[in-house]
Amino acid sequence: MTEPLLSVEDLYIRFKTYAGTVHAVNGMSFHIHPGEIFGLVGESGCGKSVTGLAVLGMVPYPGEVIAGRILFHGENLLQKNRREMEQIRGGRIAMIFQDPSASLNPVFTVGSQISRIIRHHRRVDRHEARALALAGFEAVGLPDPARIFRAYPHELSGGMQQRVMIAMALASGAELLIADEPTTALDVTIQAQILALLNDLRAAQGVSILLITHDLGVVAETCDRVGVAYAGSIVETGPTAQVLYQMKHPYTRGLLEALPRPSHRGKALQSIPGSVPSGLDLPSGCPFWPRCPEVMDICREQKPLPTRLDEVGHRVACHLYSREGQR
Repeated sequence: MTEPLLSVEDLYIRFKTYAGTVHAVNGMSFHIHPGEIFGLVGESGCGKSVTGLAVLGMVPYPGEVIAGRILFHGENLLQKNRREMEQIRGGRIAMIFQDPSASLNPVFTVGSQISRIIRHHRRVDRHEARALALAGFEAVGLPDPARIFRAYPHELSGGMQQRVMIAMALASGAELLIADEPTTALDVTIQAQILALLNDLRAAQGVSILLITHDLGVVAETCDRVGVAYAGSIVETGPTAQVLYQMKHPYTRGLLEALPRPSHRGKALQSIPGSVPSGLDLPSGCPFWPRCPEVMDICREQKPLPTRLDEVGHRVACHLYSREGQR
């Protein structure tokens, strides 16, 4: 197995607010190999997007990373200065968001916006930047790249805008693409096209992708491995098929049982009792214990460490599988 391209190790992020300190990310750990699509899945507020922003050094104020490491090619990004991160951000690591219209400047053509990015990171002249932009538009399947180059964002559909954003992200030769809910704002047909595009780009260019989503269907179709996040940390991770079809953590099982299925037609949907704990007041021990149907005394007292279940890397952070919980 190759060395990871990206490793997030025991990451903690806090937000100091007037209401108190919000514990947004609490020991998040995962890794991504070259050419791999890794899915980070979980409910809103579980720390997925903030983790993605932390990789780029973009945690918004008043948030701050207080512990952990983010290794890219073995170098800790948290130790890079502002100038070094400006070279990495948008160059070697790029990010696309769920609403492309909010990411594109409405008063500039998309061609001028992608050209500026290319010239900043690749140090080429205006004509070379235009040629690279047109090649990028063609690579992501945009029709008539020359017309797209001259267009303003409002002249493009949502799906075309997202393709432009992907072209921008990869135009500077990015090795890692962070895709934060990239299909949420699109209709179902366009969603499928964008996911297929990401897969094609991974195969053609070898780019690694961190796919942040709440949609288990998207994960099943697209990702090689997946990490299930809850209350700011990973509770289960491994190859997608292992996690989705041989799930071990009670939270993962609850998520999958809550999905609508044709065989359950006419039956009430299942749900996980209770609600996600507030980052202002996390429970002691395992954060899932107040909602867990298999809670034990140790769950209330001690947060479980990840336990490796097999040789393919299926891990679960649950006392049902830990030595402490089985004593």
